[in-house]
Amino acid sequence: MSRTQVLDPRVGAAMSALSAAAKRGLGDPVLAELVMVRASQLNHCAFCLDMHLRLAREQGVGEQRLGLLAAWEEAGDLYSERERAALALTEAATVLTAGFVPDEVYEKAARHFGEAELAHLTGLIVAVNGWNRIMVSRRTAPGECRP
Repeated sequence: MSRTQVLDPRVGAAMSALSAAAKRGLGDPVLAELVMVRASQLNHCAFCLDMHLRLAREQGVGEQRLGLLAAWEEAGDLYSERERAALALTEAATVLTAGFVPDEVYEKAARHFGEAELAHLTGLIVAVNGWNRIMVSRRTAPGECRP
C-alpha cells in the first residue's frame, strides 16, 4: 500500500498555528486535551491518541478520567457539566453522520462557554480532526512523526 510520509512544512505550520491559537484561546489545557483525546478515539488515530494521552497526563488528568473518556456519558460526575458539553460538541462535530451538529448540542455548549471560548473550542475540534485525518492518511504510528 502506498502512503506518504511527507507533509508540506507550510501545511504543518498552518495546522500547528490553528491548534495553538485554539488551545490558547480556550484557556483550559485540561479540557483541550480531553477534547483532543476524544476526537482521536473517534477517528482511530493512534498517533494523536498516544500524543494527547501523554499531554493530558502532563496536565494532571488522572488515569480514571482518561480510561473512561470513551464512555464519558456513563461516567457519572467524573466529568463536569462544562466538560460534558464540550465532549458532546466534539462528538457531534467529529461524527457528522446526521450532516450537521444538532442544535441542542450546540446550545448546551453555548450555555457553558462564552462566545470567544466557543469559537476557540470549535476551532480546536476542527484542528484535531484535521490532524487526525492527516496522521491516519499517512498511517503515522504512535511516537513516530516526520513533518
